[in-house]
Amino acid sequence: MSERSDRIYRISFVNQDRIYEIFAKQVYESDLYGFVVVEEIVFGTQSSLVIDPGEERLKTEFEAVKRSFIPIHSVIRIDEVEKTGISKVHALDGNPTSNISHFPRPAGNKKND
Repeated sequence: MSERSDRIYRISFVNQDRIYEIFAKQVYESDLYGFVVVEEIVFGTQSSLVIDPGEERLKTEFEAVKRSFIPIHSVIRIDEVEKTGISKVHALDGNPTSNISHFPRPAGNKKND
């Protein structure tokens, strides 16, 4: 059985009409109501010959981040994984050229017809 410090988590969440998939060593419920804390974000080890521009953008975005607070309603799933993979950002609707944004609404708020 691995020690707690060896655990790696893959966190998928929605941020500004995009699905982020990142890896971290620590994930836990925040003292701030309604948030999940992600600490020690890790990025895949790649050779210097092959660089994924998407992961490089994420690395730049999170380089100065010590702790990230993600709203619980934005989290899609959290998986404990064997090893770090490649961090990614996907378009929410699968169309990277879409410029239409949906009006934000609380999760589970459905209108009964």
